Amino acid sequence: MFTTRIFIPVFILGALSTVVMAETPKEAMDFFIKYTNFANNYDENLLDMYSPDAKIIREVVKPSGELVEVVVPTKRYFKELKLGQKTAKLRKYRNKYRNIIAQEVPEGIKITAERQPSKETYWLKMYQIVKDTDSGLKITEEMMQTKVQAFLNQKDNN
Repeated sequence: MFTTRIFIPVFILGALSTVVMAETPKEAMDFFIKYTNFANNYDENLLDMYSPDAKIIREVVKPSGELVEVVVPTKRYFKELKLGQKTAKLRKYRNKYRNIIAQEVPEGIKITAERQPSKETYWLKMYQIVKDTDSGLKITEEMMQTKVQAFLNQKDNN
C-alpha cells in the first residue's frame, strides 16, 4: 500500500511534466527554419531567438584537422553578431544547411545539421539546443564549427 501511494504521485508528476514541456522536434524544426531565415536576411530579431545566457561555442577546425573549442561570452557574441551582420549583408553572406535533425534531449530539443558557408565547398558541423521558455523557444546552447582561425585568439579571453 505504501508503494502505491508513492507511485501515484510520481506517475502524476511524470505525466504533468510531459504536458508542461510544449516543445517538440517539429516545433524545433520550424524554429530552425525561422532562425536560418533571420540569419540569412540579417534580421536583428535573430538575437531574440537566443537565451540571454546562452552558451556559444565555436569549434575551430585547424588546417591540421585538429579541433579547438572556444566558448564565446554571450554578450560579446551578441555585440559581434550585430556588427558582423552589416558586413555580411554587403557581402551577401549566407549559410546553407543540410541533414537537419531535431531530437529530444534532457536539456530540451537538440537540432543538428551540417552548415556550408557562402562561397565554400566544405560542410561543417553545428548544433543548437533549444528550450521552451515563458517567451517561446530559445537557443540555450549553440556550437558551430568554423575554419576562421581568429577565434583561437579569443580562447584565453573568456
